[in-house]
Amino acid sequence: MSTPSTPSRPAVPEPTRSVLPAPTAQQQRILDRIALQRERLRARRAARAQAQALADSQPAAAGGAEDSLALRAAGFAREHPMAVAAIAGVAVVAGPRRLIRWAGVLLPMLLRLRR
Repeated sequence: MSTPSTPSRPAVPEPTRSVLPAPTAQQQRILDRIALQRERLRARRAARAQAQALADSQPAAAGGAEDSLALRAAGFAREHPMAVAAIAGVAVVAGPRRLIRWAGVLLPMLLRLRR
């Protein structure tokens, strides 16, 4: 096979400039607002990405005070697996009836502390 002697043309034609009329003053204000909003969104995304990178670079604590109770409990379980195993063992030995009775006593006290 021989190569063609003419230069190859791109399969897709170059984008041509559209022949749109200049926007009116009202349309230009809207276009400016859209551009401003896009810039705000870009800045917001950049700030969020920077905050996420900063949070990822710092070692995660076992649940801060602002986290939910479930997240704090999961963090505690991750950091103290032996303590969680001991609590689970005590719960199995105590039985469901005692657990429900003690939950009835301790739950109101814990709810008062959270206020």
